Amino acid sequence: MVGVFFLAAATALGGGLIRDGLFLRRGIPIAVENPLYLITVVIACTVGLLLASRMRRFEQWIVFGDALGLGAYAVVGAQMTLQAGLGFTAALLIGVLNAVGGGLLRDVLAREEPFVFKPGEAYALVAFIGAACFVLLAAEFQVNAKTAALISIALTFSLRLLVVRYKWRTRPVSLPPDV
Repeated sequence: MVGVFFLAAATALGGGLIRDGLFLRRGIPIAVENPLYLITVVIACTVGLLLASRMRRFEQWIVFGDALGLGAYAVVGAQMTLQAGLGFTAALLIGVLNAVGGGLLRDVLAREEPFVFKPGEAYALVAFIGAACFVLLAAEFQVNAKTAALISIALTFSLRLLVVRYKWRTRPVSLPPDV
């Protein structure tokens, strides 16, 4: 139970902890400051453990939730970076890390190859597209932040579902043999 909780907490909160602690250095991370974050993780763990034998039934909903979360976390990370006064490039980096950082941290703690490093997975690429869309709309084209966020989250959500549905894959980079 303890291991399940810590891996779930790392997955759910890791991106925000990385964002707040390492990059934005905003003091106490939001996930630690507000107890609702940890309470939500405890509730999700409990529900997950109770329904573990029936998880196949919820697979499509999990994919939908993950796609929605990917977009939301990419946008939140990018938006908080811009609000902190950092530029376009930093907003892209932190937006992507906010979106994929929790899964990356979970995989490292579980001693597995991080999902985002596996050849063919377009997960971080989709997060990058969502963060880039938000930064372009909000910072470059001065679109209202709420509208830019909704558009960017919808784009990320749709792209992720298309990637899953059609099994789109990226190609691994191959270096010349003499390198």
